[in-house]
Amino acid sequence: MPSKKRQERESVPEPDSNQNALWAVSWHEEDGVQRLTTVDEIRAAHERPGCQMWIDLTEPDRELLTELGKVLKLHPLVTEDILERNQRAKVEVTGDAVHIVMFALRYEGEIVSDEIDIVLGERFLLTSHDADINPREAPFTRRDPQAHLPGGVDYVLWGLADWLVDDYFPVFDKLGDEIDQLEDDVMQRPNNWVVERLFQVRRDLLVIRHAVNPQREIFNQLTNRDMRLIKPERILYFRDVYDHLIRLTDELDSYRELVSTTLDIYLSQVNNNLSEIMKRLTAVTVVLAGVGAIAGIFGMSEAASALDLKEGLGFWLITALTIAAGGGALIYFRRIGWI
Repeated sequence: MPSKKRQERESVPEPDSNQNALWAVSWHEEDGVQRLTTVDEIRAAHERPGCQMWIDLTEPDRELLTELGKVLKLHPLVTEDILERNQRAKVEVTGDAVHIVMFALRYEGEIVSDEIDIVLGERFLLTSHDADINPREAPFTRRDPQAHLPGGVDYVLWGLADWLVDDYFPVFDKLGDEIDQLEDDVMQRPNNWVVERLFQVRRDLLVIRHAVNPQREIFNQLTNRDMRLIKPERILYFRDVYDHLIRLTDELDSYRELVSTTLDIYLSQVNNNLSEIMKRLTAVTVVLAGVGAIAGIFGMSEAASALDLKEGLGFWLITALTIAAGGGALIYFRRIGWI
């Protein structure tokens, strides 16, 4: 007969790849981990002493979120902020819950940010997001859920935050490679496409800045303020996330400086190319002006009569003078590097 622990593990369904509006899991010392599918089941689990819950919502409607808010006793402003989904990264203590807004970043030729709202209660963790991200695919959820929920919902919060922040590093690496390539393109072949891409990267860095920089303050508060919902032994875990965010913000500042420097180099290259073009045009103009002046002067009837250009010798003399003047000018401009 299978052991009780094995039965508990077998009773826990794997995270569903099809994102439903409501997904929830609970843990109790007597029953282990169980899947919750309705608001009534969540209400019953919430009323049971010692029961820990993680509730995940994908693009919830007002009716569902309002009903859950009543069950979990959330402040109406919290539910309204979750529904609006246009918040900045922040942490707010409202009543007996902590509302945290974080952002997931994706690189799809440009940076895309996805808001995720997290509400930490005494015995529950509520997450809400759109369909482009799925916290249930975080690495820690692929392991035994009993390794996290029994440790408390603050432990699950750390797992989600660590997953979100760790996913920033591949995005930063791709953006860094893009900046390196743009630096090479600016030096080798500056063109309109390069400058357009430079401005796109600057916009990407601005999106990252709005997402990452405030989150550093979030974890600064979580690790330094007296948050009774976060156990003292968990502070070290959140401080590790905070250290990662400090590293990312430093790297972000470096990227911004690199992009600004690359844009300055591009402008210098354009000015240098314009100067070279102006030199060539000036040289060609001088050569043609000299030839045109000689042709204009001796093309007049008085000058032609004075040198008797009707004779063959006079014609060839003026032709030689024209070629000599043009050739001399070409040699001079060639020696000074204008041609």
